[in-house]
Amino acid sequence: MNTDKKAYTLSILVEDVPGVLSQVARLFSRKGYNIESICAGSTTKPGVTRISVVTIGDEKMITQLAMQLSKLLLVISVDILTGEDSVQRELVLIKVSASGKDARDEIIQIVNVFRASILDMAKDTLTIAVLGTADKTKAILELLEDFGILETARTGMVALERGRNNIHDKNKLKEEYNYGKTVL
Repeated sequence: MNTDKKAYTLSILVEDVPGVLSQVARLFSRKGYNIESICAGSTTKPGVTRISVVTIGDEKMITQLAMQLSKLLLVISVDILTGEDSVQRELVLIKVSASGKDARDEIIQIVNVFRASILDMAKDTLTIAVLGTADKTKAILELLEDFGILETARTGMVALERGRNNIHDKNKLKEEYNYGKTVL
């Protein structure tokens, strides 16, 4: 197994019940793993939520973490995604200082090059929305730093596996899933 540490995204399908996000986060905490980003949202299936968690580790650690997550009763399925086998995006809102016409024009050029959007324009600030990969976000933030970034808000990374494969192919066996519920 590969022991190089890199970013992995765990895509987790869970039952949509109160406290499930807390259970997932607690597992990371108990095992001593840091969460780089976490994002949760509803799916097209009623009662099912997808949680995307980005963490840094080696292949062995991530595989073990995925197995531990799949043992949680409310977890339906777990998928380990890397940048190569998935499409990953994050939304970042950036409020940047734009005092003067020259600064404003230069920021607008940067926004256009990165195919970002200007959401709000005030007398001395611009609010920008960037949708993209971690590399794209990092690059635009570095360029805007010279103007003075006033604040940012990030959604966290969301991801889907490339091609026809999907997280539903990795569902727990129905018997395994129901066993824990009937035993308790």
